[in-house]
Amino acid sequence: MTIRFILLVNKQGQTRLAQYYEQLPREERRALEGEIVRKCLSRSDNQCSFVEHRNYKVVYRRYASLFFLVGVDGDENELATLEFIHCIVETLDRYYGNVCELDLMFHIEKAHFILDEMVMNGCIVETNKENILKPMQLLDSMTG
Repeated sequence: MTIRFILLVNKQGQTRLAQYYEQLPREERRALEGEIVRKCLSRSDNQCSFVEHRNYKVVYRRYASLFFLVGVDGDENELATLEFIHCIVETLDRYYGNVCELDLMFHIEKAHFILDEMVMNGCIVETNKENILKPMQLLDSMTG
């Protein structure tokens, strides 16, 4: 699976976490985020969670007040991407204890670290929650 970007966005459309796995200029990232967020947030609950935008397939899912958006290549499996989104949410929930927008705002570096444990250069390298969280728990035990 080739992931191009992962975005976590609140209901108002504010990006809370953005992780890109391809080089894009900052202005293009900003424009891309705005277009995709508007497109996904304007869809109703009874529409599917897959959107084609530019040369990406965007798969998204809403959990509480956060939208998890993952941009992949056009030939990727949408259901596998939805399953990966669910894995991200479960891992963040396990670490933060029911993840919310404030957790991401105040501990964004930890969320990035967790994503870095799961994805490398756009490829999923780990989905086992225990293996993903071991380095985080080790760091937490050292700091405090």
